[in-house]
Amino acid sequence: MGGLRGGQPPSTVAPLAFLPYPNADAPSEDLIARCVHCGLCLPTCPTFAVLGVEMDSPRGRIRLMKNVWEGRLGADAAAFDDHMNTCLDCRACETACPSGVEFGKLVEGARSQIVAARNASLGERVIRFVALDALLPHRRALAAFARFSYLSKRLGAGAALRAIGTVSHAARRLAGLLELVPDQAPTSEGLPRTVAAHGTRRARAALFGGCVQRAVFGATNAATARVLARNGVEVTVIEDQTCCGALHAHAGERDGARALARRNIAAFERAGADVVVVNAAGCGAALKEYGWLLKDDPAWHDRAARFASTVRDATEYLAEIGLREKPGPVRAKATYDDPCHLLHGQKVREQPRALLAAIPELTVVPLVEADWCCGSAGTYNVTRPELSRQLLERKVGHIKSTGAELVVTANPGCLMQIQSGLRREAPAVRVVHLIDLLDEAYGAS
Repeated sequence: MGGLRGGQPPSTVAPLAFLPYPNADAPSEDLIARCVHCGLCLPTCPTFAVLGVEMDSPRGRIRLMKNVWEGRLGADAAAFDDHMNTCLDCRACETACPSGVEFGKLVEGARSQIVAARNASLGERVIRFVALDALLPHRRALAAFARFSYLSKRLGAGAALRAIGTVSHAARRLAGLLELVPDQAPTSEGLPRTVAAHGTRRARAALFGGCVQRAVFGATNAATARVLARNGVEVTVIEDQTCCGALHAHAGERDGARALARRNIAAFERAGADVVVVNAAGCGAALKEYGWLLKDDPAWHDRAARFASTVRDATEYLAEIGLREKPGPVRAKATYDDPCHLLHGQKVREQPRALLAAIPELTVVPLVEADWCCGSAGTYNVTRPELSRQLLERKVGHIKSTGAELVVTANPGCLMQIQSGLRREAPAVRVVHLIDLLDEAYGAS
């Protein structure tokens, strides 16, 4: 990583008009240097497509990062903050880039500098504390919040907030958030510490349950264990695991992300499993980059890199080992939407499609812009609701044109976002996690 410029002889350093990046989490100059400003990323960038602003393209944002290194702009500048946080961090530009620019690492580094450089308002500090420190790392608190949100929606809080929203911006925002809450009640995992493999054991896997996934979609974790077990994999559930830290890293809170990473690494090391399986694309991308997150920590870097090398998305792992037991038929027309952090972050594309193809009588039709972000992007639908809505409407339009009965994806944020859009436009279309669909197919066998 390109370090801060401290320690260089004063005569070799050009005078800075603005303060440089405040700490060593700054966007790596080595990664920045890979960008040749060719512009091949522009057609793949959703924010550039919607806004048409160069500074809201990957190339433009990298130029801004260089400007801070060169002292032309401050890390606390409002424009720097706005353009970095308007980015979805979907990483589609990484897939398009011929030079191998790892843009996700750059934008998260830039956001960490914004957090360090500026004085956040009291309201923002409270929201960050509640979301990132009081809820996400604490399973019981998050589960209680998920149940409260579901009951509030069922009791009509959304309609009341929309009525108040005619005069209150905060009420409109809360009504929008309730729209994201699934129609189904939150489910617990209901898993024992160990789920035995069917037949001869092929491998031992530790299941990463996630935070939102565990609190809202616990049934998907249980389905993941059942599907793995049917295919000869013994599954261990690690009780002292915690949030992966992805949302902390996306928000620029890298110290919080590192603390969570250390806890997870230690917990999973004790399990001694062959592989760590995760069914949430955003979590998987974060876990696979623990080596980068802890690269400057001599006590943890090697442990982090070893842990990251064992992580597999559930669809990736099942395709890797092969389905030992044939699924039963599912008579439906389906389309598949790629989660950004599975496709662009983990480079997993063909494996989910191969699993869908293995389900008898399931007709899979292609989805236009399946590789485009749906607008969820971690907390983007909270922090940038208008842009998120535009991207969701674009996604829903493409889904409706397929005529599919099922939309299959592999990430909890995508599930909630797409479901909220289809609830208004095509309520008969069901959104389902690929592993849940595979579990249903096994139930029909």
